[in-house]
Amino acid sequence: MGAPAGSTTIAPDRRSLAVVVPADPWIMVRRAGFALFAVVYVWWFFVKGLIIDRISVAISVGIFIMIGHLGRPVRRWAWLVFDVLCYSAMWLAYEESRGWADRAGFPLQVEAPRNIDRFLFFGTDPNVWMQHHFYHRFTIYWYDKVASAAYFTHFIFPVIALAILWVTSHREWARFMKRFATLLFVACTMFVLLPTVPPWMAADPKHSYQILEPLARHTGRGFVSMGLKGFVNTWQTALDWGNAIAAMPSLHASFALFVPAFFLPRIKPIWLKALVLTFPLIMAASLVYFGEHYVVDALAGWIIVGLSFLFWGWFERHQRRVRATRTYTALDDAAPGRAAPSDAVAGASIPDGTATA
Repeated sequence: MGAPAGSTTIAPDRRSLAVVVPADPWIMVRRAGFALFAVVYVWWFFVKGLIIDRISVAISVGIFIMIGHLGRPVRRWAWLVFDVLCYSAMWLAYEESRGWADRAGFPLQVEAPRNIDRFLFFGTDPNVWMQHHFYHRFTIYWYDKVASAAYFTHFIFPVIALAILWVTSHREWARFMKRFATLLFVACTMFVLLPTVPPWMAADPKHSYQILEPLARHTGRGFVSMGLKGFVNTWQTALDWGNAIAAMPSLHASFALFVPAFFLPRIKPIWLKALVLTFPLIMAASLVYFGEHYVVDALAGWIIVGLSFLFWGWFERHQRRVRATRTYTALDDAAPGRAAPSDAVAGASIPDGTATA
C-alpha cells in the first residue's frame, strides 16, 4: 500500500559502514602475512616436498593461524592457544595409536578384508584387476598423475580447511573439529582393535602372507613424472614411520569425503555438488589402484564419516531445542499468560543458517 496522503517519507540514514565500524589497521598486515606464507609454502613444496609429518604440519598450521590473529584482542589469543592444544592432542593420539595397537596385541586381519572385497566383486580382487588393466611399469599415464595428486591431498585438505575455518569462523571450526575428532577417535580405536594388513603388504613376497598376486606400491610415480622427486623421497621416508597396519578404515577415503561433505551445504549449484562428490570416488579408486587399501577399507571410512555427521547433527539440533525451550520459558515467566510452544516448534523457530549434518 502507498503512504497516506500528506505523509512525509524520511529516508534512512545511510552512513558509511566505515563510520559505524572503525577500519581494521591490521588487515593489510595480515593479508601480506598470508601472501608470504603461501609463497613460502609453495617454494617448500617444490624444493623439499609436501609437509606431511604431524609436528611440522602442526607448526605450519599454528603459523597460519597466528598470522590471522595479528592485531586481535588478547582474549582471541587465549582461544588460539587452547584450540591449538586441542588440535595437537588429537593428532598426538592418532600417532600413538600404533604403539597402543602393538601393546594390545589384537589378532592381525589378513584374509578377511580380501574375502569381503572378493564377495563384493564376485570373486575378483579389485587391486589386482586394476593393476593388471591400468598399471604399466615403464609408462606413466595421465591417470597416474591424477591418482598421485588425489592421494597426497590427504595431507593438506583437512589442514587447510581447519586453518581457514579458524580464521574466518570459530563456530564453524568447532563444528568441523567435533566431527573430525570423532572420526579420528573411531578410526584409532579400530586401528587398535582391528589391525589390518593392506593389500600391498598382503601381496609382498617379503612378508609371509602372499594371499594376493604381486602388487606394485606406486603412489609417487605421478609426482616423479612431474619433476617432484624430492617430494616423493620425503613421502617414502615418512612411510617408514607410519603405521603400516592402520588400513581399516581408510583415513584417506574418510578425509576425501569428510571435507567436501562439510562444505557441501554451502554449494548451491547441483552440478557443482555432483562434481565435488566425485572426489571421494577418485580417491577410493586411487587407493585401490595403488594397492594401499581394499575397497572395504574405503567403505568403512565413509560409513564412519556419515555416522559422525549424523550424530553431531542430531546433538546440535537437540541443543537448539533445549535453548529455545529455555528462552520461551523465560519469556513466559516474564509475561504471564504467554504459552510456550512445543519442543518441535521451538526447535524450528531458531534459525541456524548452517547445515546440521
